[in-house]
Amino acid sequence: MLLRLAERTLIFLVSLVVSSVFVFGFMVLLPGDPAKVALGTNATPESVAALREEFGLNRPLLEQFLSWAGGLVRLDPGVSYISRAEIGPQLADRLQVSLILVLASMLIAVTIALPLGTLMAVHHRSTLGLGLSALSQVGVAVPAFLAGILLITVFAVQLRWLPAGGWVPPAYNPVEFLRHLLLPALSLGLIQGAVLTRYVRSAVLDVLREDYLRTARAKGLTPMRALVRHGLRNAAVPVVTVLGLQLATLLVGAVVIERVFVIPGLGSMLLDAVGNRDLLVVQDVVMVLVVAVLLVNFVVDLLYVVIDPRLRTGAR
Repeated sequence: MLLRLAERTLIFLVSLVVSSVFVFGFMVLLPGDPAKVALGTNATPESVAALREEFGLNRPLLEQFLSWAGGLVRLDPGVSYISRAEIGPQLADRLQVSLILVLASMLIAVTIALPLGTLMAVHHRSTLGLGLSALSQVGVAVPAFLAGILLITVFAVQLRWLPAGGWVPPAYNPVEFLRHLLLPALSLGLIQGAVLTRYVRSAVLDVLREDYLRTARAKGLTPMRALVRHGLRNAAVPVVTVLGLQLATLLVGAVVIERVFVIPGLGSMLLDAVGNRDLLVVQDVVMVLVVAVLLVNFVVDLLYVVIDPRLRTGAR
């Protein structure tokens, strides 16, 4: 078990280093001089050279990369080329907002998918199972931003039950925080819940066909009790894999939803930085998203060891 954990940790660290190299290299290859963009079209060559000196843009690329990566390790991502403001506090505030949105969306998705997916598998030959399967297919086909617009139209514009956008910090007003969070979280959670439901259904169906579950039913357990007692743990392994992938998808999908609902998260920060060509902010935000995705995959690998005893003993 310890060997497997060490192996996964090493893979995570190597992936982190390789990803940082790719992110830095991609930003370097983009056309345009960040110093010229920051100073505007009327900047003199002297002022551009002075700014490049100030931000270290005239140093060798390897030195620039090591300085940037070292700053990230020290939790000091640098200063914006455009606003001259520290990027670290902005990243921390925006990351908190995005994490709240993503975790709330994932909670909604799991709450929908686990019972419905199991129900669809148990009743896969009945009218109920077919109806739920068709409903989940519709959910898979709807983009999250379209679901957000539809929810705004119904619950904010027509019924006026919830606000159409904006953000209220939870410490400032918990009730208003929940009211502003509900629609964007539903926009992401309902769609991801429909996708996850299909995987839960498939995983549970595979378990229902196993011999040990037939044996449990032959001993007198009902199909549902046999599934709960003996089958769900085995069905959880592929579902955890999909959960990890979906959590990474939610981190990326939140970029669009944050724009639709005017939420000050990482997505809005990234799009604003792209529009202003504030390349260091773009580089930092992309790297934070990459780290988040790699961290999710690392946690999923650890959960495999917890769920499947064969991985703890080294059996295959």
